[in-house]
Amino acid sequence: MSIYEKADKKTGPYKLLALDGGGIRGVITLEVLEKIEATLRESLGDDSLVLGKYFDYIAGTSTGAIIATALSYGMSVAELKKFYNDSGQQMFDKVFILNIKKKMSYKYGDENLAKKLKEVFGEDTTFGSEKLKTLLMLVMRNATTDSPWPLSNNPKAKYNDLSNSDSNLKLPLWQLVRASTAAPTFFPPEKVKLGDREFIFVDGGVTSFNNPAFQLFLMATLEPYKLMWPTGEDNMLLVSVGTGLTPEINPELDVSKMRLLYNAKNVPSALMLAAQEQQDLLCRSFGKCLSGDIVDGEIGDMVGAKGPVEPKLFTYMRYNAELTRRGLDLLDGLDDIDPKQVQEMDSVQHIDKLERIGKAIAKQVNPEHFAKFLQ
Repeated sequence: MSIYEKADKKTGPYKLLALDGGGIRGVITLEVLEKIEATLRESLGDDSLVLGKYFDYIAGTSTGAIIATALSYGMSVAELKKFYNDSGQQMFDKVFILNIKKKMSYKYGDENLAKKLKEVFGEDTTFGSEKLKTLLMLVMRNATTDSPWPLSNNPKAKYNDLSNSDSNLKLPLWQLVRASTAAPTFFPPEKVKLGDREFIFVDGGVTSFNNPAFQLFLMATLEPYKLMWPTGEDNMLLVSVGTGLTPEINPELDVSKMRLLYNAKNVPSALMLAAQEQQDLLCRSFGKCLSGDIVDGEIGDMVGAKGPVEPKLFTYMRYNAELTRRGLDLLDGLDDIDPKQVQEMDSVQHIDKLERIGKAIAKQVNPEHFAKFLQ
């Protein structure tokens, strides 16, 4: 089914997949997705099923954008895992140390990542290509206009008219993925030419959509986006997969240390964490939550909890964990993992530990949760 057929899908159930940003911690996401893929293959009796065939609309931010695009492209999770294991070290390639100006600006170069994206998706493949088998939403931040850009290949969307020279669907697919992964201080920004204008893009993780789940729901249902898919607990499924939450828990913090450098280092990550959790909370409030870790001590996991609308607008599952000592101890068999080893976006030397965390989270995947969404 092409993106045009997906956009015109008249009856449900409608199946949405949202993938968080988080650098090489996307390895955690892949373990969960592998379990979902295996579960669906068994339930549907199709050993060759890929998630791009099952889901109608996939969204991703940063590393989630790479995974989302690859799934939409028709890749299996096994192929994606091989890509991350083979290319993870190369994607986080150190900037040549003699290039002092560039070294002081960014921790990593972008040449290898761009090369890999061109190899996988094709240098000439556009955002509107029929090589993509699902609707796809990629989140980035337009630094030129100081605004978040959740771009969708929905052919009905306002800025996707192919008769216009600046149609978003004409943009190179690899470049949009690269733009979504351009984490400030880690990678250089990406310049993208749209018609006769040029914009500078950075990682979508520095928007409020590093977890793009609720935004994906809105883009599938709100009238201005022109899909207007009907909602309902049995008519819409939203699956959200994280890369691990990394709160900066510091019981020894002293107010005297909270000066300029402290705030410069900690405030951006604090805002990103709050935005991720807010997206998740919105989904649990308006959706029927079947799976998810505890949000906080007051509201718990909200599984079975009532919200502002009854019945709920969709069925929702969230697979994630807190990458702290407390969070890892809630999962089985991870007591030997030092949280500091797996919290950073560029922990390529600890991919094996990230895989173990992902497998532990994946144990939450329950075939019964997908039972109403096998059509």
